[in-house]
Amino acid sequence: MTFNFERIAGPYQGAMGGLAWDGSRMLFSTVDEGFIRSYGPSGGQIGEYKKHANRINGIAFGPDGRLFACQDGGRRVIQFLADGTAAVTATRLDGAIHNHPSDLVIDRANRIWFTDPYSRVIAFGPQIFPPLDHASVLRLEVDERHAWKIRRVTFDTAAPRAVQLSPDEKTLYVAEGEVGRKGPRELRAYPVRDDGTVGPYTVMHAFGADHCGEHRGVEGMCLDSEGNVLAVGGSRDAGAGPTLFVFAPDGAILETHRLPGGSPMRCAFGDSALDSLYVTSGDGCVYRAQNTGRRGLNRW
Repeated sequence: MTFNFERIAGPYQGAMGGLAWDGSRMLFSTVDEGFIRSYGPSGGQIGEYKKHANRINGIAFGPDGRLFACQDGGRRVIQFLADGTAAVTATRLDGAIHNHPSDLVIDRANRIWFTDPYSRVIAFGPQIFPPLDHASVLRLEVDERHAWKIRRVTFDTAAPRAVQLSPDEKTLYVAEGEVGRKGPRELRAYPVRDDGTVGPYTVMHAFGADHCGEHRGVEGMCLDSEGNVLAVGGSRDAGAGPTLFVFAPDGAILETHRLPGGSPMRCAFGDSALDSLYVTSGDGCVYRAQNTGRRGLNRW
C-alpha cells in the first residue's frame, strides 16, 4: 500500500520536533518558535497548546495522562501540569547536569526513557555547566521518597537520536548515530533485563554512505499495533532520500515509503482509529498519511 502524505500544518520556523496524540488532537512541537501546537483532524484546526516552551523536542503522554517533554533549550525533561505550568524532573546524573534530551518513551511503570545527545545549539542561560563525557540513553524514575532520579541505561552510544520500547517492554529500540559525528548510524535493539539494565544490542539496520556522503539514519520512531517499528530518517543530501521504514521486530524491512519535505524528524499514529501516520520534518511542516492499513500501538 502506498502512503499518500499531505501537508496539514506549516511551514514554521526551523526543523520540527515531537508528536503526541491526546485522544482528539495531534500535538506537535515547533522547536525554534517555542510552541507546542495542536491539529484537530475533524476540521483541520490549528491551535496553541503551550507557548514559551523553550525548545521542546520529543513529547509523550504517560499511562496516567501526564504529558512529558524533552526541553532541549533547558537541558531537562519537564512535566506539564493541569494548571498550565511545568515541573522539572531530575537534571543531574552523578552530580552533573545531563546533555540535551531529544526523544523519550514512557513505560507502564511511568519510567521515562530518553535520549541525551550533544547538541550544536547551546542551551538558554549562562553556559556554566559543561556537557557530560558521554551521550547515552537515560531513564527517569521515582525513588522511595517520591523524588525523580536518573539512571544511565546505555554505555556504548555516542549520538542516540530516538528511542522506543517494544509492546512487552522487553526490548529497547535506539537510533544511534548522526551524520558528521564519528561512529556508526544504526537502529539497535537492546534486550531489557528484569532489573532495568540492558544487554548487548543487536543491529537491526545499518546506514552507509555513497558518492554524495553519509546516509542520515533514523531520527524518529513509533510502533504499530503488531509491534513493528516505523522509523523515519534519511535526507535529500545522500542515499535514497527522506524515507519511512517499517521494520519487523527482527529487523526485516517490511515496507519503505518516500516522505515529503527535507529531513524527517518524528512520527506518530493519530486520528480516532489510530490509523493515520503523522510526520514532522526539517522543512518546518507536519505531514499526514490517512488510511495507512496500519494502526498505532495503544500502549495503555
